[in-house]
Amino acid sequence: MSNKNSPEFDFPEANLLKGTELFNNCTNIVVGKGNPNSDILFVGEAPGKNEDLQGLAFVGVAGKNLDKLLERVGLSLNDVYIANILKCRPPENRDPLPEEIEIHKPWLIKQIKEMKPKVVCSLGNYATKFFLAKGEVKDMANQQGITTLHGKVREIDFDGLKIKLIPLFHPAAIIYNQRLLPLWEADMEIVKEEIRKSKEQKKLF
Repeated sequence: MSNKNSPEFDFPEANLLKGTELFNNCTNIVVGKGNPNSDILFVGEAPGKNEDLQGLAFVGVAGKNLDKLLERVGLSLNDVYIANILKCRPPENRDPLPEEIEIHKPWLIKQIKEMKPKVVCSLGNYATKFFLAKGEVKDMANQQGITTLHGKVREIDFDGLKIKLIPLFHPAAIIYNQRLLPLWEADMEIVKEEIRKSKEQKKLF
């Protein structure tokens, strides 16, 4: 049973997707997973096959690994929300096209505005370059990659939103390269520290 015709997706940002090739070819719209009131927003690239079938973000092998990774640093899905740049799966998991990103970007911006996360964690190379290029696909090739940027905190202006961005290795990459695991754990401690600092500042004001 597909969720594509659900009345909950009758708003301007969702309506932009309807009638597009990705929308027509996907099984489900994949909005996200986790706690939408949490302080941490994880953003990946796009849904994969399992996500498309179930209508949930990060439910495949990478998703299961993310659950384990969160557990290792004392967090759970209740402490984070996970979304993707695209809400519909690209055929054969190919890279999103520039026009597809343009169509899907308003929905992600809406999610960020509603959630007001203290930290946005871009998962992997593609999502990191997307944020650093302010969503402009043509500028993504000029951005540094995740190997250089992981765990580094930077404040960016993204479509008028002030975002504290911390790039993280993608959970799928850690499955294939276990040497990234200690780096991911150290980066998540930086994320937790940023959350702690922002809560302290809130108390002061």
